Amino acid sequence: MWPQCCGRKDFDVRLEDLGWNDFFEAEWNAEERWQEQAARVISQHRELWEVAGAFGESAAEASGKLRLAGEGGADWPAVGDWIAVSGEGGGGMLIREVLARRTQILRKTAGRGVAAQVLAANVDTLFVVMGLDGDYNVRRLERYLAQGWETGARVVVVLNKVDLCEEAQIRANEIRRTALGIDVVCVSAANGEGVGDLDPHLGPGQTVALLGSSGVGKSTLLNRLLDAERQETAPVRESDSRGRHTTTTRQMFFLRNGAMVIDTPGLRELQLWDAEEGLQQAFGEVEALAQSCRFRNCTHTGEPGCAVATALDQGQLDAARLENYRKLLREQVFLERKVNQGAQQKAKTQIKTINRAARELYKRRDREGKQ
Repeated sequence: MWPQCCGRKDFDVRLEDLGWNDFFEAEWNAEERWQEQAARVISQHRELWEVAGAFGESAAEASGKLRLAGEGGADWPAVGDWIAVSGEGGGGMLIREVLARRTQILRKTAGRGVAAQVLAANVDTLFVVMGLDGDYNVRRLERYLAQGWETGARVVVVLNKVDLCEEAQIRANEIRRTALGIDVVCVSAANGEGVGDLDPHLGPGQTVALLGSSGVGKSTLLNRLLDAERQETAPVRESDSRGRHTTTTRQMFFLRNGAMVIDTPGLRELQLWDAEEGLQQAFGEVEALAQSCRFRNCTHTGEPGCAVATALDQGQLDAARLENYRKLLREQVFLERKVNQGAQQKAKTQIKTINRAARELYKRRDREGKQ
């Protein structure tokens, strides 16, 4: 039986209770392993991780080899990752390898840098949480759904604070009409209304991640699922319903029934990363219309025979939704250009380093030959 909370060092648990399955078993058996053990990352604090396995829980740090492979990037251990560790359980352990991920929640790192950041890994279901108060924003939700589709996980929209909104079901139906195939659940984390509708996604051994902007009530929802005040919460501003960061680290929590929930810090803005297929899914009706355009490379900005423009003129397509689609597409094009430039520059630097080393080698041989 999995413990009701983290922090235990002395319990017995099967890897299957942590979400281990045939996929990870095959990854593990693909390499010869001697003194390594399988474990899962359950929390991350800068360069220190808390991991769990058959040995219990332990602190861990990255091995030197792992640091050289990609410190801080997408290959860096993230909460939810399955890893190979060595050392004694309960003491300091070394993370030797990050196993291949079944699913991953990515975003572009904040700032001007062009790199991917993994928010959570190996998630079965992603709860995209949106508040139904004054901070409700359909355009922002479309952005989250575009990245959510890209994760490979099942996506569920959780509309929180139903107790503060008389039009909750109207808004939910609007989302269902555009986000085809996505389950939309209305809840009140504050009083528990509708939270039971999330139970089908919270089975034993299942991993769920909470994703949303600050103030949508992720921490309150987590406390409700845990039936305990484990995460700090704070009221939103009355003027605009915007929230403050109360969750500062990514961490996995364990429900009484054996499900696992990863809480992530609230995001001021989710910058997309490699979400081309996600955009196609999130804006499926636009993509379907585009197939009927006269020109294959139609940009839907005035070309003759544009089916998207026709649908817009006939009121079959929301203008704001179309503009958001165009905006997110522009972001993807810009990102791809920056990534390609970065890759080219990295390749040039590597070539220069190799050539410099070769020149030094030839010079040394010449000097030794003259002696």
